[in-house]
This record gives sequence, structure tokens and C-alpha cells, in this order.
Amino acid sequence: MNRSSETDVLVTVRDLVRWGASRFREAGLYFGHGTDNALDEAFHLVLHALHLPADVPAIYLEAHVTAHERAAALKLLRTRVTTRKPAAYLLGCIEFCGLEFEIDENVLIPRSPIAEMIARGFAPWLEAAPARVLDLCTGSGCIGIACAVAFEDAQVDLADISPKALAIARRNVEKHVLGNQVRVIKSDVFDGLINEVYDLILTNPPYVPNAEWKALAAEYRHEPKLALAAGGDGMEIVARILEDAPRHLSNDGWLVCEVGGSVAEFEARWPTLPVTWVEFEHGDGVFIISRADLVAHRK
Repeated sequence: MNRSSETDVLVTVRDLVRWGASRFREAGLYFGHGTDNALDEAFHLVLHALHLPADVPAIYLEAHVTAHERAAALKLLRTRVTTRKPAAYLLGCIEFCGLEFEIDENVLIPRSPIAEMIARGFAPWLEAAPARVLDLCTGSGCIGIACAVAFEDAQVDLADISPKALAIARRNVEKHVLGNQVRVIKSDVFDGLINEVYDLILTNPPYVPNAEWKALAAEYRHEPKLALAAGGDGMEIVARILEDAPRHLSNDGWLVCEVGGSVAEFEARWPTLPVTWVEFEHGDGVFIISRADLVAHRK
């Protein structure tokens, strides 16, 4: 039986989602860039191909598709299998903190659990809204832009070393009409932020040990290595952030840093640093520490 006749029997939206999920499982795809299973990923890709919203009523899943619509959906599903590109890159956008962000392969796909901290207003650590916020190693700008929306009176800086990432961040600032509140700055960690001081510094820096990066699933190879790999233990950029953060934090300021699956590497380097590991509904590997504790630890 040829490919055409095999797929001609797919007549409804639900048929296409099921077929896609089966092919994803068959191909051994990795899910971890917005979805965590084959069905959800196939669902989002099919609905995108059909120009339908993700919250489409369930009854529409039984609707018949045209031959043109079926071809469009199958093309996208097959591309996911053959390229191993995460769905978010194929779609060119993803939602974070209830906001849509443009992305491409020059930036990480937004998925940080820091989103939950933003939704909680960084309680219980922040007693008042921050006046100045820095999103360091910003990538798409999603964390800083979400903070700008959450704290309407805050001035927010987005900083990154990658010009291509900064171009995406600028487009996302424009998309959300935040040009009067958000600046985009080229900076190698803090080197481009001389004399800048913030009440809250947020960062999702590179933290993957080089050996682990080489062993990551193929989907991760589509994300920029610059945003993932960081030396033998993955802590090269984190070390620079911890060293210089006190000079860029206000007296009552806080540093929030994600290290993902490299908690063991972090604790091996800084076993006595008094960080608090934040608890999340989804995700882990994020710590928060005050400027006061950072300074005291050096004495």
C-alpha cells in the first residue's frame, strides 16, 4: 500500500492527531520543549496546520478535513519526524506566562519554571513590586517581557551576548508594545551593564556540562549551543553571575537563577552558598538568593 492510500483514510481532525502521535512514538521523538508527550505535540501541530486555536471545542475534532488541509497537516507532522525539530520551532511561536512569543533556532524555546514565580509576583521574597528588573541571558526576552506585563511600573532590561537572539527579543518587545518600558542591551553577562543596578535579576543562563550537551536528544541540537553548554561542569557562566551580581543589585535586591538539571554541579561548586531552591508545580532547578546573602558569603 503506498503512502497516499494509507493517509487518504485520515478524514477527521482527530484522525490526523492520532496518526501523528503514532508516527512520533514510532520514530522515538523526544518531547520536552513545550509538550511532554506525542499526543499533545501532534495536536498542536495539526491545529496549527488547520489554522485552528488550541482551545477549539472538542466537537470540531470530528470535523472532516479537505484534501488540501490533510496535506498541510501531514507535511508538518512528517517534518517533525524527519528533522527532529521541536514543534515550537516549526510553529515559530510559543506561549509563556499566557503571552505569545516569536522564536526561531537562535533562541531557546521558552519553558522556564520561573514563569510560576512571575505569576506569584515572586512572593514571598518580594515585599513590593520591583522598580528595575534585569533578564540576563534573555534569549527571546520571554522572562523579562512577562515581568514587564506583571509589573507595569517596572523598567526592564533584556540582556544577551547574541545579536541574533537580541533581534528576536526586540521583535517580541514590539509585539507586546513595551518599547517605553523595556530596553534590549547587548552584554556578555554584566560587561555591557556597567553602573546598572536592579531590584531583581532573573537569569536562565547556559548550565549544561559539555559532555552532557553532546549526549542530549537530537531535538536539543536545534537550540543554540551558546545558550546551553557552559564548560566542564556547566557552571562557567553561573560563576560569573554570582561573582558580579552584588554590584548590580540594590541593597534589598534578589537574584533568581535557573540551573535546571545541574543542581548537583552547582552544589559541588558552592556547597555553603545559602540559596533557596524554589518549589514549583512543574519543573525545578531554580534558586533565589538575596544580595545581602551573596555579600555575606564572601566575608
